[in-house]
Amino acid sequence: QVRLVESGGGLVQAGGSLRLSCAASGRTFSNYAVGWLRQAPGKEREFVAAIGWLLWNTLYTDSVKGRFTISRDSAKNTVYLQMNNLKPEDTAIYSCAASNTIGRLRTGNYDYWGQGTQVTVSS
Repeated sequence: QVRLVESGGGLVQAGGSLRLSCAASGRTFSNYAVGWLRQAPGKEREFVAAIGWLLWNTLYTDSVKGRFTISRDSAKNTVYLQMNNLKPEDTAIYSCAASNTIGRLRTGNYDYWGQGTQVTVSS
């Protein structure tokens, strides 16, 4: 069993930055693809970014390309999402999830997921 705990959310002005962390406990998830999802009020959950167990293998949704960077530190069993140039439309609850492949994450098939952390971007 893998337990995922997110942190790093908060309130930031448009154009600002935040770094989210997703820490895993219970067992290593170095062999899993890990991704970030977000859900804004009244909207469906959407895929944001994912990283495979091969660190060069990353995927982003178009709206965050060039602004968000996903990375992982296997020694710390932690995945990060660096978010720069934040926009009000980035406001959502951000959750991390783990699955066997990036493809499964992108299509909403998760083996493990966390409770989420709130990100609010003011205009």
